[in-house]
Amino acid sequence: MSYLVKNYNRKKLSFKKGKGSYLYSSNGIKYLDFIQGIAVNSLGHSHPKLIKTINSQAKKLWHVSNAFIIPEGEQLASKLAKKTFADYVLFQNSGAEATEAAIKVARRYFYSIGKKDKNRIICVKNSFHGRTIATIYASGSKKMTEGFGPKVQGFDHFEYGDHKKLKKLITKKTAAIMLETIMGEGGIKVIPDWCLKELRKICNKKGILLILDEVQCGIGRTGDFFAFEKSKVKPDIVPIAKGIGGGFPIGAVLMNKKVASGMTPGSHGSTFGGNPLAMKIGITVLDIISNKNFLLNVKTNSKYFHEQLKKIKEEFPKIIKEVRGKGFLIGLQLFHDQTKFIKKLMDNKLLTIRAAENVVRILPPLNVKKKEINQALKIIQKVCSKYK
Repeated sequence: MSYLVKNYNRKKLSFKKGKGSYLYSSNGIKYLDFIQGIAVNSLGHSHPKLIKTINSQAKKLWHVSNAFIIPEGEQLASKLAKKTFADYVLFQNSGAEATEAAIKVARRYFYSIGKKDKNRIICVKNSFHGRTIATIYASGSKKMTEGFGPKVQGFDHFEYGDHKKLKKLITKKTAAIMLETIMGEGGIKVIPDWCLKELRKICNKKGILLILDEVQCGIGRTGDFFAFEKSKVKPDIVPIAKGIGGGFPIGAVLMNKKVASGMTPGSHGSTFGGNPLAMKIGITVLDIISNKNFLLNVKTNSKYFHEQLKKIKEEFPKIIKEVRGKGFLIGLQLFHDQTKFIKKLMDNKLLTIRAAENVVRILPPLNVKKKEINQALKIIQKVCSKYK
């Protein structure tokens, strides 16, 4: 028997090793892994440079308290700030912690300037910002909040795309608007550039903050370092995680100088956040992904993937309703429940994962090879051809 709590509906499959885009099961079967820990292993499994970094740093220092200066954290924060809109970085361990901290940063800023009642945050209904007690209520999902009452106050919700409702929700108590630039769990919905620009204008006009959650869609997954970059919008706060650690737990909140002013000593903390080992890994991942040729390759290969998936959709119009997403954050929306389809893909040695609205989520590593994309396309086409 298993002594693990039954909060996961696990597939009866386990793995003994991984290499690049592939996982090898306990009984030696090779799978093409297009889940990658849910957009976490940005450089695939067992990347040689990450192994070298871990081995080297593990011999020096794993963890010290944030009561002391951590040079590796200073270095990674500097790299992130110089590459992005941010002036300051707050390190955490996960996406949930990063979005939770982002909420605290927004509220603390207004508290620090004497606006103590300005603490409500507007979010998209049925979005996903994590599994902490605050972030499940920020997500506005009845399913996620069931059984975890009483309700955490301070969040207002509007339906995806309903700007009229959004504007009506803004009051003198509103502190921020928070949304995923691309909704992951919610069905791979891309927030259009015009929408992001409009949100920035609203925030400027109303004197509130814009929080863009890039935990899943950031760190090169769309071909740009951040998914919002093409819009030319500058958010105030951005939580990140997943891809920045390449498989090692790292989260962070990026913020501008204005909002960072409220985060004084003692306002927030994390025992493990920003530890030397995690920071050194983050530096290596960032150095690799920041290479222009690397991101250009993501754009080229993901464009090809999207084009070929749309051809499969045209070939099987009664099975695939829509090809969604951007870069290597891809969703196949089916006309029917996706559970059987995902199972058939797995039977053919391709691993994918579900999202809302009957979407099959496809998340290859950012350095996936074209031949591996073609292998996935053949499997998807085969499953479609035999799907009933």
